[in-house]
Amino acid sequence: MDSDELAAWLRLVLTPGLGRAQARRLLAAAASPQAVFEPGAEALAGLAGSAARSMPLPANLPEAVQTTLAWLDGGADRFVFALGDEGYPPALLDIDDPPLLLFAMGTQARRWAEGEHESQHWLAMVGSRNPTPQGLMHARQFAQALAQQGVGIASGLALGIDGASHEGALAAGGSTVAVVGTGLDRVYPRRHLDLARRIVGSGAIVSEFALGTPPLAHHFPQRNRILAGLARATLVVEANLQSGSLITARLAAEQGKEVMAIPGSIDSLQSRGCHQLIIEGARLVTGVQDVLEELDIIAPDALADTSADASRAPARRLDETQADPQGREPASAEDAALLRALGFEPIGLDALQASSGWPTERLQARLLELELDGQLARLPGGLFQRLVRA
Repeated sequence: MDSDELAAWLRLVLTPGLGRAQARRLLAAAASPQAVFEPGAEALAGLAGSAARSMPLPANLPEAVQTTLAWLDGGADRFVFALGDEGYPPALLDIDDPPLLLFAMGTQARRWAEGEHESQHWLAMVGSRNPTPQGLMHARQFAQALAQQGVGIASGLALGIDGASHEGALAAGGSTVAVVGTGLDRVYPRRHLDLARRIVGSGAIVSEFALGTPPLAHHFPQRNRILAGLARATLVVEANLQSGSLITARLAAEQGKEVMAIPGSIDSLQSRGCHQLIIEGARLVTGVQDVLEELDIIAPDALADTSADASRAPARRLDETQADPQGREPASAEDAALLRALGFEPIGLDALQASSGWPTERLQARLLELELDGQLARLPGGLFQRLVRA
């Protein structure tokens, strides 16, 4: 894409009052973004509606063009894919509202630019920005196990479940794509700066927003249609009823794609969104094998015998007297009884003392040891929750 073509695309994107649907109608009539703005093309403006009929030149267009050209020259594996380009992900052409421009950076973006689009299954993994420790663990475990099976993990780079999903895929040496709601010259949230750099190294970060675009609240629901569109299915790991993850799930369903959800405690606010999705017809997921089946992926024979254990760890009940996969020593009979009393749902100290029969000081000391050993988490409100490890 040369500078003139880039300028025409950016003008189409940045023109005040010109929406994406209007811009696509103009493109269909004019065949190219340059033709939309050629002298004598005023008749096309009527297709854009009265709000944008004059199609004024965006005041920031020259700066946007120069900034974008400088960004493209500033590092390897940086691309701007226009609607219909060879590098534009074909999956996005099938959604009702494909982005006009897609800014992308990373090794996965390079593969797209070279025309490699069909070599991998992609799964969107989304969830709460304020998850429980169990939710974070599930996100990492599922993403890592799925990436080991060749599944690409797409998420939104947000705190919580998104970040854990990216981390799990990276831990497996797999590919992960982050769809963001800002320009690619900034990272939001800032604490994910290092994570973003690692994603670029083995996957991609993509956005439809021009460089310099700040993290505005309405951008994130808008980007969710791209996240759902890139993937074959969406897995909601943990979400409350107001979570933006449910927007992604709804958009995926509207696109005719499968929605899956991991159930949680009936007492957990962070699981109610997942439960609602399951009530509405989402597939209930208890292990990685459920996801692989939905994606029509057959695990290698070498993994078949272990999939029932490793892939279904979130729903698994271990014999606490056996050595766990993390290499810890088997629990004593006394500790095993305490672990059984803990169960797998959040529990308060008083209730745990009543069910275990341990004296307060001894119980508090042992709970601290288990927390330091990574076998339980301390939650807000004085609650404890046992952690399940794959």
